[in-house]
Amino acid sequence: MKIAGIVLIVLGVLVLAYHGIRYTDRDKLIDIGRLKVTTSVKKTLPVPPVVGGLALAAGIVLVIADRKKK
Repeated sequence: MKIAGIVLIVLGVLVLAYHGIRYTDRDKLIDIGRLKVTTSVKKTLPVPPVVGGLALAAGIVLVIADRKKK
């Protein structure tokens, strides 16, 4: 339970810091024989800060609950 709490804390902090998940999308424009032209577009999948805050709070609750259990 402590490990899950720590993972949630780290994910919550990352979501709050970066406001989303960034990735690169590559598309083929031209593919004729040996001639290949591609394009790269950087995109962001927005994640609301509330999700990060909830993950952070849940992680803290799990870590505290694990300490009280011992």
